[in-house]
Amino acid sequence: MAEEEDIGLYNLARRSDSSTETHRKRNPRRPSIVTVVHGEERTPIKSPSNPSLVPPSPKVNTRKLSRSNTLPKLSRADSSGGSTGEDFQNLAMQPSKVQELRRWILSLAIVDFDLDYGPKITSVYPSLELTDAETTNLAFASFPDSPQTASGSYIHSFRIRLPQSLAHSQNVRDHSAQDGFVYGFSHFTQRRDSTSKRGYQQRSLVILSQHPYPSLFYTILSYLGQSFLVHGAPMLEVACHNIANWSDPHPGSIVELGFLGYVFTAELPTSPDAQQSSNAARAVEKYDPDSHILVSLSPQDPPIIDAFEASISHIWSIWECLLLGEPILVYGPSAAVTSQIVWWLRDLLRPIPLGGDFRPFFTIHDVDHGSLVNPKPPQSGLLLGVTNPFFEKTCNHWPHILSLSASSSKGKSSARQSFELSVGPAPGWTTKTHKRYISKDKALLKRLEDAAYGDEHARLEASEALRQHLTSRTMAFLVPLQRYLNTLIPTFADRTAPSTPNLSTTNFASTTPRSAIPSNVKSAFNQLTVAVTPSTAAPLRLKPFSEAAFLASLKANGSPLPFKSGAKRKEFYERWLRTRSFGLWLTSQEEVVDKVLATPFPSGVSGRSSAGS
Repeated sequence: MAEEEDIGLYNLARRSDSSTETHRKRNPRRPSIVTVVHGEERTPIKSPSNPSLVPPSPKVNTRKLSRSNTLPKLSRADSSGGSTGEDFQNLAMQPSKVQELRRWILSLAIVDFDLDYGPKITSVYPSLELTDAETTNLAFASFPDSPQTASGSYIHSFRIRLPQSLAHSQNVRDHSAQDGFVYGFSHFTQRRDSTSKRGYQQRSLVILSQHPYPSLFYTILSYLGQSFLVHGAPMLEVACHNIANWSDPHPGSIVELGFLGYVFTAELPTSPDAQQSSNAARAVEKYDPDSHILVSLSPQDPPIIDAFEASISHIWSIWECLLLGEPILVYGPSAAVTSQIVWWLRDLLRPIPLGGDFRPFFTIHDVDHGSLVNPKPPQSGLLLGVTNPFFEKTCNHWPHILSLSASSSKGKSSARQSFELSVGPAPGWTTKTHKRYISKDKALLKRLEDAAYGDEHARLEASEALRQHLTSRTMAFLVPLQRYLNTLIPTFADRTAPSTPNLSTTNFASTTPRSAIPSNVKSAFNQLTVAVTPSTAAPLRLKPFSEAAFLASLKANGSPLPFKSGAKRKEFYERWLRTRSFGLWLTSQEEVVDKVLATPFPSGVSGRSSAGS
């Protein structure tokens, strides 16, 4: 039996659309990646673009990206892939560089498995002041809480409370939306190690960031994780200096990022709730999805519909529950799967703000476990991604459970079959309370069902079609609300109306103390005639939102969405008006309108407009 190939030999090829010739079409633009385990040739489960599993691979040609001068020359003699907890011992950056690094990431961390303590943080750079509870929280979130029987590398992500030491950090405050959380992106590797009592080594390389940019950090971590396994600590130092040299992460900007010898184009959203469109990106000349990153999107590879195979016909009910702020327990066979899908579900709501908490991967060791998982009804809008069967029992009172696993192995490779869910809730969508309001798109459903057993290219295309369909439904849902909101905006006449006079006393009366006024003047002061002086009118604001008036407008004008009936439509909007998401959305709309109303007209505009009307 052949020895298992060291995963450290994996080349920095970022993506593969190919498999064995019988299952997938070759794409000449991307390299083929083949896994060799004990002499058996297998197709990879994930490509390293956004991998949940990055398998070991023989040498392949690197894909063609723009080169940069961000990668130093490293010989094989420089490699230290077997380095331990002292990976950051010789890593040093000037304080100014550390501040620049923390515009994008807070720290890099290495977590190893200790037989006595379990997952244990062995290195953090730049250093963080963490309490024991925060250290434990980070360590367990960085390790997949599910059986890992195959050697390889897995990327997953998590969301944990912001450590108190960083709560008032200048860089965190200035360069993030500051929602009180830290986002972790973990490259977990399991490989055989004869020196370990367990027979294999388990280690996670973790990026901690204040920015909720999964697509960006999955991409760069797929490069950094593999190069770290080959070259060890020097690559971590290079990565830190590369990131410190990036330009500021201004909302709405498009930046070029040099990283480990490659150049990526990253497109940042204008706000945390702005929807980034892959269609818009494709309109850019010479758009290349391998190098043009829409940072807030969920990783799209593997195809999203793979995880929904047992529940694809219920996707419209799931979308409705998301919109209504219903709590959903997302159970999956691996942390990689749950984190990918929770990010994807969160993205479907944009531009509507998320009214609750979301955790791409959640463990029983999380400091918020007691507040989020208990006998009480779950919090509104909570999305919880879990892998431990413990949650099936403790969350059996939750109204909705989405179990992510394939319901059958038809058309699956042996590698994909190995990840069938063997414990936990049955695959599919289970709801105790929800009855669908809106009709399905039967043509799309048929396409999704057909693609589920097709090749990877068909599944990727169908996954993108599903995302576009559901995000367009979110936008269509807002049409009646935006239509009604337009009636609440003050008119041009309101803005150009003469200012109301301000009635105030004379300067003498307003500035002279009563005690200083001569007695023979006091009686006259009490009857003093006020002077009329011009003043600035009160600022115009959006008129108050009226539920009754909105529902009347909805009844008269309808909705673009295919509701089953007018009664269903009315009930759905009534429920949404009572969610926290509606309050947040309305507040954001008011802020936008009030900002516009507060902007003065250019000189002479109001006069000309009035004359011409």
